[in-house]
Amino acid sequence: MLQRLYGQLIVSCQARPDSPLHGWVFMAAMARAAEQAGAGGIRADGPEDIRAIRAVTTLPIVGIYKRRDLDPEVYITPRFEEARAVREAGADVIALDGTARPRPGGQTLPELIRRIHDELPGTLVMADISTLEEGLAAEAAGADIVCTTLSGYTPWSRRQEGPDLDLVSELVRAVRVPVIAEGRYWHPEEAAEALRRGAHSVVVGTAITNPRAIARRFVVAMQQAAKSLRESASDIQGGRHAFENCSTG
Repeated sequence: MLQRLYGQLIVSCQARPDSPLHGWVFMAAMARAAEQAGAGGIRADGPEDIRAIRAVTTLPIVGIYKRRDLDPEVYITPRFEEARAVREAGADVIALDGTARPRPGGQTLPELIRRIHDELPGTLVMADISTLEEGLAAEAAGADIVCTTLSGYTPWSRRQEGPDLDLVSELVRAVRVPVIAEGRYWHPEEAAEALRRGAHSVVVGTAITNPRAIARRFVVAMQQAAKSLRESASDIQGGRHAFENCSTG
């Protein structure tokens, strides 16, 4: 499975509940479109979506199960129950919150990873982390993969507009398990740079599968340009009036 994902684009097919694209029908269609584009894997949320995606593609699936109803912070596959549901739905890799924060149910990260390996044999565990220290701890806890998913989304991690490429470099030098890059990858050049820095593969979500966010970027940029043009036109018009008044005076 890791060989299949090496050097590949993993497309995250997820939609928030308030999105018009929320639902397994749309996520399965997105997964098929990603496969047709040449993607090497899919990341998906929840048993229903994963089951639908597994029915239409043989690509490796990184499965998560978000449970914000259990914990607003540690909500990415927080317990073994969610991990088992994701695996039974057809996921090949289970991604989970790999930070040191307390988990719902009180189980520690090493305990959860050990139970997944013991009771769901053949399942790879990906730890979503936000710092180098968390990556090292996740590897020590038994994670098969570490992923930069949470960088910039925890209070103690780096906040930046683009992807945390430096964290990719740091992890590649420090851990022995594969490092997958994820988080705010908007441009193909950024994904390519992550590979050059040693990333095993790259997960891209919003920039590919969230048309609302993509359209919003265009709208904001164009609104800013239009405002600048109006201000420039106003300045020119004001200057013309001042010149005319000076001339007639």
